[in-house]
Amino acid sequence: MTSMCPRATAGRPGLRERKKVQTRQAIRKAAYRLFAEDGYDATPVDRIAAEADVSPSTVFRYFPTKEDIVLTDEYDDGMLDALRNRPAGEPPLDALRAVMHETLTMVLADPDECAELVQRQLLVRDVPAIRGRSLETMTATGRLLGAVVADRTGRSPDDLEIRVFIAAVFGSLHETTMYWAENGLANDALVPLLNRAFDVLSDGLHL
Repeated sequence: MTSMCPRATAGRPGLRERKKVQTRQAIRKAAYRLFAEDGYDATPVDRIAAEADVSPSTVFRYFPTKEDIVLTDEYDDGMLDALRNRPAGEPPLDALRAVMHETLTMVLADPDECAELVQRQLLVRDVPAIRGRSLETMTATGRLLGAVVADRTGRSPDDLEIRVFIAAVFGSLHETTMYWAENGLANDALVPLLNRAFDVLSDGLHL
């Protein structure tokens, strides 16, 4: 997921913002349909635009690259807000575990979003351009999260410990969702798998 967390928490967004969200979602849904039918490489942006009933320039206004259609979602702002609102003094790993639990539970409750999550992970695995772009987007989101974690812990976002911690959390999320998608596991298996991954981060690997 490049990214994955609760949607806006500061009240209902305005009409303009809701229309933007609807347009982004329409583009993504159209893209995923075409990718499933014809494959990623065989689906040009102008076909996605036509399927979503928008212009190609509108697609690029919302998604700077074709890869971003796969990797961008509506969750980043909610993730940051949710993390900021966790109880003061809560260990960072516990705070992020709670935020991701809430997010994944919401995503898995929506059949369309759940299917998109599976498709996204498989596209990241199979398409080099998406895999490369995903590293960039995860790094950018990680910097934002790292700044919140640093603020909560009194550290600098540039501290090695903060950077390593955030990288480990994102790596765990990525590998867990990939394992879940590749093995075609049931929806309700994902959160327990994430718990297992986070337990490795907190307790180490016992052989």
